[in-house]
Amino acid sequence: MARRAVEQELSRERILEAARNLFVTKGYRAISMRSIGQHLGYSHGSLYYHFKEKAELFYAIVVEDFAHLAHRLVQASDVEETEGLSKLEYFMMEFVSYGMNNPHQYEIMFMIRDEELLAYCRFEQGRCFELFTSIVFSYLQDGGHVGGDPDQLSRTLFLSLHGFISYYIQDRIPFEEIKPLALSHVSLICRNLG
Repeated sequence: MARRAVEQELSRERILEAARNLFVTKGYRAISMRSIGQHLGYSHGSLYYHFKEKAELFYAIVVEDFAHLAHRLVQASDVEETEGLSKLEYFMMEFVSYGMNNPHQYEIMFMIRDEELLAYCRFEQGRCFELFTSIVFSYLQDGGHVGGDPDQLSRTLFLSLHGFISYYIQDRIPFEEIKPLALSHVSLICRNLG
């Protein structure tokens, strides 16, 4: 009975959030299931109710974060009213907003350098890029920009946004503070498309 009460209190979401923060701030290799449990105030054994091992926990974080970003991108692509921006500009701003407002998630998703961990991220990164490419390509077709390789153009747009996020994410600057810079960056990119 006591074990069930502990398992109900220690939710999967709480574990994911704590582990995400610890992986980003201390590094994957420096963190153990025991240290995650200690951080949460539970024994590491209680974590094994939700995850068999640290690698499974890490992969669950990756999958959840990419699913959240994909949901945001699809929502952004369906918006009719775009605050005076083109649909492409609005979509790109949503991507930047996600990265800046979710720095721990973004770092795990796109900035991990550990080769072992990259294996967990590459498939999800590929799926995310396919979604990004399909949405960008539809906007470009709608705007009459049909020339060129859509994959190459999408990759260029993606990397430009990623560079912006990577630069500003280091200082943990809130999105609202850099929003004018982001708008300027996105507008410049879009002006030079055609």
